[in-house]
Amino acid sequence: MHAFGQILKIEARLYLRDLPTLLLTVGLPTLILVVLGLIPTLRRPDPTFDGQTFVSYFAPSLLVVTLAMVGVNILPTVLATYRERGVLRRLATTPAHPAALLAAQLVLALAGILASAVLLIVVARLAFDVPLPRHPLGFTAAFVLGTAALLALGLLIAAVGRTTRAAQALAVPLFLVVMFFGGVYLPRFLLPDFLARVGDYTPPGVQALLDAWTGDPPRPLHLGIMAVVGVTAGAVAAKLFRWE
Repeated sequence: MHAFGQILKIEARLYLRDLPTLLLTVGLPTLILVVLGLIPTLRRPDPTFDGQTFVSYFAPSLLVVTLAMVGVNILPTVLATYRERGVLRRLATTPAHPAALLAAQLVLALAGILASAVLLIVVARLAFDVPLPRHPLGFTAAFVLGTAALLALGLLIAAVGRTTRAAQALAVPLFLVVMFFGGVYLPRFLLPDFLARVGDYTPPGVQALLDAWTGDPPRPLHLGIMAVVGVTAGAVAAKLFRWE
């Protein structure tokens, strides 16, 4: 436990030292929200969104930005870089198990994701009168399971991609897919029905987040699929992961 605490402290110091990446990871969704919120038309209720404003409708999709950046881009790239540079091999010669580094990376990833989500929700509420998630329990479940699914996919990329370049080659396409089906590049109401339905079941399951935000309980199938993806990808990653 002492070794994990020391590793977490070191990794947190390195994480905070990379200020541009930190600010981008935490602040980008809120920045996009503010830019959109400054357009008066997007703050007016619209029948297309069941009487919501576009800003309210789009807010859950912005959560996908940080989830995708951290889960399937930053996390696997960092772990692959550590493996390629021999950090994990050297760590194995110390009393600290390399798994402690993996756990520290997951803790920091979750901290960044949580900070980004809280900032987005608070700014959306205070600046643009976007209602808080109306089904808090369902929203929490959807957010936790969606986050777990993406982090597990990120670990799977880190396990399969033995080098930094290999990990990035796998991470970038998955990042683009998650962002697309999450409704970030193109709002989901503009997608063909088939693609929108695919997005319902693509991690992190933005439809479940949207349902819980507007007051409807997430569908059990949506949550179940996120749980299956998280458990399956995590198990495969654990089996394939090599420290060197």
